[in-house]
Amino acid sequence: MAKKGKNISVSKPKQEMKETGNSLSDLLGEDVLAKLKDTKQILAAADEQKKEEERVKRIQERKEREKNKSFEELLEEYGDQGAKY
Repeated sequence: MAKKGKNISVSKPKQEMKETGNSLSDLLGEDVLAKLKDTKQILAAADEQKKEEERVKRIQERKEREKNKSFEELLEEYGDQGAKY
Protein backbone atom coordinates (compact mmCIF):
# COMPACT_ATOMS: atom_id res chain seq x y z
CA MET A 1 0.00 0.00 0.00
CA ALA A 2 1.40 3.33 -1.00
CA LYS A 3 1.07 6.29 1.29
CA LYS A 4 -0.49 9.36 -0.14
CA GLY A 5 1.28 12.58 0.74
CA LYS A 6 0.15 16.13 0.48
CA ASN A 7 1.49 18.09 -2.44
CA ILE A 8 3.23 21.19 -1.20
CA SER A 9 3.92 23.90 -3.72
CA VAL A 10 7.05 25.83 -2.94
CA SER A 11 7.21 27.81 -6.14
CA LYS A 12 4.39 30.25 -5.31
CA PRO A 13 6.51 32.73 -3.30
CA LYS A 14 9.12 32.78 -6.05
CA GLN A 15 6.47 33.49 -8.66
CA GLU A 16 5.00 36.28 -6.57
CA MET A 17 8.49 37.77 -6.12
CA LYS A 18 9.07 37.77 -9.89
CA GLU A 19 5.69 39.29 -10.62
CA THR A 20 6.11 42.18 -8.20
CA GLY A 21 9.75 42.81 -9.16
CA ASN A 22 10.93 42.98 -5.56
CA SER A 23 14.45 41.77 -5.13
CA LEU A 24 16.89 42.17 -2.31
CA SER A 25 18.53 45.16 -3.95
CA ASP A 26 15.13 46.82 -4.42
CA LEU A 27 14.19 46.25 -0.80
CA LEU A 28 17.48 47.49 0.65
CA GLY A 29 17.74 50.79 -1.11
CA GLU A 30 20.56 52.28 -3.11
CA ASP A 31 22.42 53.85 -0.18
CA VAL A 32 22.59 50.59 1.77
CA LEU A 33 23.58 48.69 -1.36
CA ALA A 34 26.36 51.20 -2.05
CA LYS A 35 27.64 50.82 1.52
CA LEU A 36 27.67 47.05 1.14
CA LYS A 37 29.62 47.28 -2.11
CA ASP A 38 32.14 49.68 -0.50
CA THR A 39 32.54 47.34 2.45
CA LYS A 40 33.09 44.42 0.09
CA GLN A 41 35.83 46.32 -1.74
CA ILE A 42 37.50 47.33 1.52
CA LEU A 43 37.46 43.74 2.77
CA ALA A 44 38.87 42.46 -0.51
CA ALA A 45 41.69 45.03 -0.38
CA ALA A 46 42.45 44.13 3.23
CA ASP A 47 42.55 40.44 2.31
CA GLU A 48 44.97 41.10 -0.56
CA GLN A 49 47.19 43.18 1.72
CA LYS A 50 47.21 40.43 4.35
CA LYS A 51 48.18 37.82 1.75
CA GLU A 52 51.00 40.02 0.50
CA GLU A 53 52.28 40.58 4.05
CA GLU A 54 52.24 36.83 4.70
CA ARG A 55 54.17 36.20 1.48
CA VAL A 56 56.81 38.77 2.44
CA LYS A 57 57.01 37.30 5.94
CA ARG A 58 57.60 33.79 4.55
CA ILE A 59 60.39 35.10 2.30
CA GLN A 60 62.05 36.88 5.22
CA GLU A 61 61.80 33.78 7.43
CA ARG A 62 63.32 31.64 4.68
CA LYS A 63 66.23 34.08 4.31
CA GLU A 64 66.73 34.17 8.07
CA ARG A 65 66.81 30.36 8.29
CA GLU A 66 69.32 30.22 5.43
CA LYS A 67 71.45 32.87 7.12
CA ASN A 68 71.50 31.01 10.45
CA LYS A 69 72.41 27.58 9.08
CA SER A 70 75.52 26.00 10.45
CA PHE A 71 78.37 24.81 8.24
CA GLU A 72 77.24 21.21 8.77
CA GLU A 73 73.69 21.97 7.60
CA LEU A 74 74.98 23.80 4.53
CA LEU A 75 77.31 20.91 3.70
CA GLU A 76 74.45 18.40 4.01
CA GLU A 77 72.20 20.53 1.83
CA TYR A 78 74.63 21.37 -0.95
CA GLY A 79 76.97 18.37 -0.67
CA ASP A 80 79.90 18.23 -3.07
CA GLN A 81 78.53 20.76 -5.50
CA GLY A 82 81.38 23.15 -4.68
CA ALA A 83 84.09 20.46 -5.02
CA LYS A 84 84.50 21.04 -8.76
CA TYR A 85 85.75 24.59 -8.21
